[in-house]
Amino acid sequence: MHYSSQMTQEMLFGLPLFAFIATITPGPNNMMLLASGANFGFRRTIPHMLGIGIGFMLMAVLVGIGIMVMFEQFPVLSLIMKGVSVVYLLYLAWKIANAGTPSHAETGSARPLSFIQAVAFQWINPKAWAIALSAISLYAPDRSVSSVFSVVAIFGIINLPVVSLWTLLGEQMKRFLTNPKRLKVFNYTMAFLLIASLLPILLPGNS
Repeated sequence: MHYSSQMTQEMLFGLPLFAFIATITPGPNNMMLLASGANFGFRRTIPHMLGIGIGFMLMAVLVGIGIMVMFEQFPVLSLIMKGVSVVYLLYLAWKIANAGTPSHAETGSARPLSFIQAVAFQWINPKAWAIALSAISLYAPDRSVSSVFSVVAIFGIINLPVVSLWTLLGEQMKRFLTNPKRLKVFNYTMAFLLIASLLPILLPGNS
């Protein structure tokens, strides 16, 4: 009874704070949303935002019901995931660095990340994996259906406002990026920050 009461308090107070801090801090998702908001605007980035939220929720559910056990039994899977993540994020960083002007992005061949692409991206996003594994370990240690879905629900509620803020921030910067030189500096900076956001997770000793 005491354990159940303690877990309820953690769900009500600790988990929302954990979810907010974990999702609002800079990471691959947020850097990409910032760049997408600046290059494509808020409306065209909505599928990307929804893909992040739903993709992460799906990942957290699957982590809670069994994927975590696979990582515990086969540590090599973590190394494989990190390798794939680095390659794909380098590719995304290159695309961001070479994006055109905002007006060209709206009418040209450039496209923001689609809903499906954003969902799929969560599976090779080291920060998303780290958050999902930590959230389940801390707030759903029994891995029961009710506790896992409680964790997922809290993240779902908090995620959309957070990703919206990052996208809006990028869109507000758009007015200052009509100058090609400023846009080039911005896109190169976003590409660099996207790669740098992986360092805390990819450094030795982090998983």
